[in-house]
Amino acid sequence: MTTMTPDQVLAQFEATGAQTCFHGRHIQPQIYKDLNGSNWRLKDYEARGGYQALRKILAEGMTPDQVIAEVKASGLRGRGGAGFPTGLKWSFMPRQFPGQKYLVCNADEGEPGTCKDRDILLYNPHLVIEGMVIGAFAMGVSVGYNYIHGEIFQTYERFEAAIEEARAAGYLGDNILGSAFSFQLHAAHGFGAYVCGEETGLLESLEGKKGQPRFKPPFPASFGLYGKPTTVNNVETLAAVPWIICNGAKAYLECGKPNNGGTKIFSVSGDVEQPGNYEIPMGTPFAKLLELAGGVRGGRKLKAVIPGGSSSPVLPAHIIMECTMDYDSIAKAGSMLGSGAVIVMDETRSMVQALRRLSYFYMHESCGQCTPCREGTGWMWRLVDRIHNGQGRPSDLALLDNVGENIMGRTICALGDAAAMPVRAMIKQFRHEFEALIPGLAAATAATGEKV
Repeated sequence: MTTMTPDQVLAQFEATGAQTCFHGRHIQPQIYKDLNGSNWRLKDYEARGGYQALRKILAEGMTPDQVIAEVKASGLRGRGGAGFPTGLKWSFMPRQFPGQKYLVCNADEGEPGTCKDRDILLYNPHLVIEGMVIGAFAMGVSVGYNYIHGEIFQTYERFEAAIEEARAAGYLGDNILGSAFSFQLHAAHGFGAYVCGEETGLLESLEGKKGQPRFKPPFPASFGLYGKPTTVNNVETLAAVPWIICNGAKAYLECGKPNNGGTKIFSVSGDVEQPGNYEIPMGTPFAKLLELAGGVRGGRKLKAVIPGGSSSPVLPAHIIMECTMDYDSIAKAGSMLGSGAVIVMDETRSMVQALRRLSYFYMHESCGQCTPCREGTGWMWRLVDRIHNGQGRPSDLALLDNVGENIMGRTICALGDAAAMPVRAMIKQFRHEFEALIPGLAAATAATGEKV
């Protein structure tokens, strides 16, 4: 198999009409601003104001505590899915620890529907490098790693080239820009395992072990990579940091809404006219995001949306159309913002078929360490599969919900929850579609008016 170069990948996107992030329909972009697919090198980044945040910190003599306080005040929340406050996470790093500490960038982008981090690393890699250098300065870290999803090897090669440029220019290595601060950054590539997107599974893989999540506690802040204090942040999270330092926490907050500051990149896919990555302020109405993506393909009606990657519960059209794209609004509606992967489904889509595909993915990606996940994901897929094939039993829907309930909260990592939530949400929101495929159940339900 021949590895495609980044330029070949870009040409492929252009040839197939995929939008990625070069469509010019972002709203107040901070990360994708002024990118064209070829201006990724150091000289281009510096021309856009790159590394000025790092220079500001060193020139003005900002202390690590001041940097952390600024990130806290910005309201920046983790963009990988959990939405945990970034400044607070940085403050957990033990500042007086005498040994080695680590900063790790989680670029193991494997959530179905998500492709934002890939584009950041391909087309604006120095932004991530600068964010990591600032984070390392704030936490007193001297060594960092970027763990990149193994199935996008061309992205790994691009990031390696950017690291070399930054090192040669004095932005990495010993005594950065003539200061007393030193930071070594390395790229590492995984092998495509979804479970390595979980931070402790990632750390196990980075150590050369099988990528299986660890029990917590202890948490990575006290016992992480090689048993040392470690902070793990998502690509988009780190990419947001330089803008905050340059423009201030207040400006970042004002770009979004309370408790949901800044911009967020949404990977919009499915039944839309113009799929791609869209960077918009947090709190933008979903209806506006759908409009940016060209609306539902073919003029069809919107049926449902998965708002935060395949693990987030599906929302029917009438609910999502009333939502704004931020953590609080989506949570109030009964789902999660997650990674920001917005999967749009029109009126022609079968929810049973969609769930069958999602359930197979989670069964395939379970690492098998926890019995509820190892056995439960396969059980759920087999139940959905037989319903899809018209061989379901009247008791299957209750059994599916029960299996999902008994997986959630009973596994080491959240993959079990990620597998169970789509199942339970699909049945809750579109139960009639499942009932229609179970012989005798639809007629019984219609006759009694009650769920069987």
